[in-house]
Amino acid sequence: MSVDDAGYFYSLTEQVLGAVFEVSNTLGSGFLEKVYERALLRELGLRGIRATAQTSIAVTYKGHPVGEYFADILVEDVLVVELKCVERLANEHTAQCLNYLRASGRTLCLLVNFQKPKVEWKRIVHEFPELAEDNTLAADERR
Repeated sequence: MSVDDAGYFYSLTEQVLGAVFEVSNTLGSGFLEKVYERALLRELGLRGIRATAQTSIAVTYKGHPVGEYFADILVEDVLVVELKCVERLANEHTAQCLNYLRASGRTLCLLVNFQKPKVEWKRIVHEFPELAEDNTLAADERR
């Protein structure tokens, strides 16, 4: 990721978080995830930010499709937004976001929890390991 990319991602993340806070302040807590998804899509649209819901992300294994994930919201084709309505965010939710990023080749995800009166969020960044010249992972990256 270049410095220019980092600035773009930071700016986009801040804009999306502004929309998240607006949705949270307007609706409050207690609704189902789908309600927040629809409200956030509407708010992003009002702000001129392109977003799509339930975006399909293919999972491949050695070049063959083996599954499919659906990201709650994909913003500007670069930022995955995963919405939750749970008592607290857990490691499984972070792992889910990392899987979305790995499967899609994207770098950034916002994990958002609308369950409580004060919205909880986490920015998850996944950068892909550098490949060695022979197209294998460097020795310290293998596990």
